[in-house]
Amino acid sequence: MNHALDPRALAAAHAQHLRSLQAAYERAMDEEQFDAVVVHSGAPLKKSLFDDQYHPLRATPHFQHWIPLVTPRSALLIRKGHPAKLLWNNHVDFWEGPAEPESPHFWALIEVAEGVLPEQVPDHMRGLGRVAYIGDSEADAATFGLGASRNPVGLLAKLDELRVFKSEYERICLAEANRRACLGHAAVLAAFRTGEHSELDLHLIYLRATEQDDADTPYKNIVALDRHAATLHHVSYGRSRERAQSLLLDAGARFLGYDSDITRTAVKGTGEAATVFRALIAKMETLQTTLCAEARTHVMFEDLHDRTHALLAEVLREVGIARGSASELVAQGVTRKFLPHGLGHSLGLQTHDVGCARIKPRPENPFLRNTRRIEPGQVFTIEPGCYFIEPLLDELRSSSASPLVDWKLVDSLRSFGGVRIEDDLAVSETSVHNLTRRFLQN
Repeated sequence: MNHALDPRALAAAHAQHLRSLQAAYERAMDEEQFDAVVVHSGAPLKKSLFDDQYHPLRATPHFQHWIPLVTPRSALLIRKGHPAKLLWNNHVDFWEGPAEPESPHFWALIEVAEGVLPEQVPDHMRGLGRVAYIGDSEADAATFGLGASRNPVGLLAKLDELRVFKSEYERICLAEANRRACLGHAAVLAAFRTGEHSELDLHLIYLRATEQDDADTPYKNIVALDRHAATLHHVSYGRSRERAQSLLLDAGARFLGYDSDITRTAVKGTGEAATVFRALIAKMETLQTTLCAEARTHVMFEDLHDRTHALLAEVLREVGIARGSASELVAQGVTRKFLPHGLGHSLGLQTHDVGCARIKPRPENPFLRNTRRIEPGQVFTIEPGCYFIEPLLDELRSSSASPLVDWKLVDSLRSFGGVRIEDDLAVSETSVHNLTRRFLQN
């Protein structure tokens, strides 16, 4: 199958995306009584108050919702009845060169004013009426004369809601981000299965295969061998090459500002414990694909999360980790010691994108980041797991539910860390598309 991007289709989809975005912004401005919106591009953040180094710029997501440009201290001016205007602070900096956008198609879709310093932005806003500022740079908000209207709550909530529902342009970007990430996953899984590598080695193999610098990835890659897989966000890579038996790789890629977020788990080796862990991975794979199939429109995501625990209880019983009925394992909180995090989250310009967690989850689901009803246009992850996390196992062992667990088997599996399998799903009017499995199978 040819997965090459069609530049003309990308540009056409982006043009339609901008038309829809313009109309949506104008509705939001009318409702919140603003005449214009200034969307700031972002400013580099200092790594520490005690030195002069800065993190690489991460553009404001609302800015990249319009155009895939990473440029500091610039702004988009959005007005009623006018195309978006880029107030571009593109003055030459002899310290660092700007990052070239991966696709130049968007220049033809917007109006551009070049060489606009932050203090010159107010010149472009004269006579516009009431103007809102969207951005994280408090200093530039003040320079623009918009400090009092920075990130107004009502308007920001409406703009965040727009990002819940992805356009065709955004789905193209998210699919390409998945394709790139899958190249890295395939390379790392092959390296793990055929040789001995440190976690740092595998991280670098991933970056090479996806043609990303470390700072370009959507989030710090999670590369966890053996027990480290029990740390949900393990990013302190081991440097020594070991005869590891298990690998958990949670890593993504970015395209035109849009993120992918994919996880796979693998095991190698022989022995009784490795055989059981291999069976656990296989059953979690079945569990995950079942949940993907059940992620249909009108389903509440928290209900799907609850379904995850019911299915996990059956897995724990089938592998021999736990005994008793599935309903008992859920009611006694056993499954939540093996799966403490949420089933998934919204995905887009941020890995944990906005708009899907406004409803508070129930107390037993404190880490669930998506509580919405599934609707067309949403993109989210499905990422069930089963882990052997020492402090949670200690809590379970000392609880009244302890007799439900085969502790001898659990102790033999601790060294494998855990399992997580994660795909990215896009919901359309008629179906749910798995953006990940189009490019990667276990």
